[in-house]
Amino acid sequence: MKRNELSELKDFLLLWSTQSISQLGSSITAFALTLWLYEQTGSSLSTAALTICSYAPYVLMSIFAGALTDRFDKKKTMLVCDVLAVLCTLTVFWLFGTNRLMVWHLYALNAVSGLMNTVQQPASEVAMTLIIPEKYYQKTSGLRSLSRSLISILNPLIATALYAFAGLNGVIAVDIGSFVIAFIVLLGFIHIPESKSERKENVLVLAKEGIGFLKNNPMILTLIVFMSGVNLVASAFDAALPGFVLPNPKGGQAVLGIVTSCSGIAMIFGSLLVSVLPRPKDRVRVVYWTMLFSVGSENLLLAFSREPVLWCIGQIIGWTLVPVMGANLDVILRTTIPVELQGRVYACRNTLQFFTIPIGLFLGGFMVDRVCEPFMAEYGHLSILRTLFGTGKGSGAALVMFILGAGGILICMLTGRNLKKYRYGES
Repeated sequence: MKRNELSELKDFLLLWSTQSISQLGSSITAFALTLWLYEQTGSSLSTAALTICSYAPYVLMSIFAGALTDRFDKKKTMLVCDVLAVLCTLTVFWLFGTNRLMVWHLYALNAVSGLMNTVQQPASEVAMTLIIPEKYYQKTSGLRSLSRSLISILNPLIATALYAFAGLNGVIAVDIGSFVIAFIVLLGFIHIPESKSERKENVLVLAKEGIGFLKNNPMILTLIVFMSGVNLVASAFDAALPGFVLPNPKGGQAVLGIVTSCSGIAMIFGSLLVSVLPRPKDRVRVVYWTMLFSVGSENLLLAFSREPVLWCIGQIIGWTLVPVMGANLDVILRTTIPVELQGRVYACRNTLQFFTIPIGLFLGGFMVDRVCEPFMAEYGHLSILRTLFGTGKGSGAALVMFILGAGGILICMLTGRNLKKYRYGES
């Protein structure tokens, strides 16, 4: 990166790097809590419910949260949300340290933390738009994707190691330390310009404007609906993966960490790919075709494989093109949505695009625990089922992944048909 680029992107680089450290800390805690919860319950549905509680506020409150974001200072909003979220983490730290931590505590605290993220996320997106010159949108999107990829690689490995050697308290201590770094830098070293979007109208009026923008821009709305279908499949896969890997004779906690990290390795490659690729002629087509390939290939390969190395290959194949999709979608949104509307429109996007995540998590866990595992226990002796999905606990999760692969292809084909009428490339 050249000297003038470093100067122009100074605030972005500070915010991006420190927030990435904080996100890594939060991800480590989330992964460790999943391990702890699976140890306590042995249930895929119970572990999926932990993430459901985090995403439920997106569904219920995002539209109003985005309107609130457009009323208030972005930096102050981010700082307040960070403080409230870390208080939830400190509560887990205290409950676990006093042997009072219960499953319902995690669900309740994750819901509160998720609500804080619901408000902070659109504020952060607008802040990024305000501090990044437009000519750097694709490059900075690649950097943000790179950090998400590194987090995907490092968080399961670090969480598994810390959880084994230092316990849950050690994991949470690292999370709190990462928060302190990000908070101090955001408070004292980053300037976020004022935005015209800081208005004082009624929250309901502002929320209605966000919905109205989507109604008047069918390309953006269609992309969001399409991504909601992708998220349904991806979240159900996330819920099924622990039930697939952990009980497998060749699986376990360490293998789950490695398999999960492979998605991050793939995203690093994809992020580097984004940074060197020229602008595509049609960004909408890039979004559609990358997701069709990803949701189909990953699920089907894992469903029919029994070896950890093949699970890793499936993750790599499925996630390599995700940063390519993300960068193109990000450019479409940032250059199409006026900055004064971005807070409320991004919040509406969160509700519409992410409401399928808690549904997918529930369906994935439910199908593993209540449908496919019992089905395979009853009929898994049949030669075709035994050949395709194996035997014993975990074979039901393999069947779920097959269903998700087929369903993902169908969802992409049905909802993606409308995308063909839109074109968004070089301007």
